[in-house]
Amino acid sequence: MAKVSNRTKGIICILLSALCFSGMSSFINLSGDVPIAQKVFFRNLVALFIATVTLLKNRESFKPHKECIKYHIIRSGAGLLGVFGNFYATTKMASTADAAILNKMSPFFTLIFSAIFLKEKVKPKQAVAIGIAFLGAMFVIKPTMSNVELLPSVCGFIGGVCAGGAYTCVRHMGNKGENGRFTVFFFSLFSCLVTAPYLIFNFHPMSKTQWIYLIMVGVCAAGGQFSITAAYTFAPSREISVYDYSNVIFTAISGYFFLGGQVPDLWSFVGYFIICMMAVWMFIYNKREYKLKKSM
Repeated sequence: MAKVSNRTKGIICILLSALCFSGMSSFINLSGDVPIAQKVFFRNLVALFIATVTLLKNRESFKPHKECIKYHIIRSGAGLLGVFGNFYATTKMASTADAAILNKMSPFFTLIFSAIFLKEKVKPKQAVAIGIAFLGAMFVIKPTMSNVELLPSVCGFIGGVCAGGAYTCVRHMGNKGENGRFTVFFFSLFSCLVTAPYLIFNFHPMSKTQWIYLIMVGVCAAGGQFSITAAYTFAPSREISVYDYSNVIFTAISGYFFLGGQVPDLWSFVGYFIICMMAVWMFIYNKREYKLKKSM
């Protein structure tokens, strides 16, 4: 029996992550009129439970690296804003695939924030890709006053920006040797503590079905988080990151079959194409740059 390569394992994990996050988007919508803060709480509560069990099972520390504490707080704050933006867009936009592609702007903003705060250089071709991807996002957002989805579109875009900032902090902490599982634990705990007061004073009663859907939101979110973490332990970003955009395809399919026949409009498809092509271009460019460095 042929041995499965780490690259193949990484691709499988990142596809599983994309599938999990598309499931999360569907369950967010299926849960109905539950307030966004309540949905966010359940999304992180399940992840907190799984992260706690994982740390205990591996007998790992529940203490952060001393020099990473402030970055955990920044990462968690930015990440929570990103989740709120994504959930609001997913709930309010007619197409969950539109919300998914706006969230996928995060890798481009990770490049920008890494250049600003981590002093990592952005090459001219990378800058061009970021600019064109931003143009693609405008086709999805359609920034005109006649667009009834302008606010959720902008929130979804800002969610992608915040996620990019969060991933920059994760990258920085990873370079300092912080445990990725603890990072998931800290973010989940932070998010639950911030959203818990809303539930205490404004809890929205839920049906049994809504309870099940929100638990599934958390299960899918946790599955997505741990799968993508595993993916990048098997293979580097330059080899597998482009497969994460399969999330948009999975989300569009689930939106059509499970959420009342959702079909994005023509301008959204144009935006999808532009953003995905820029992601593919960045993928190919990063691989070439790595090979060039290795040959020197």
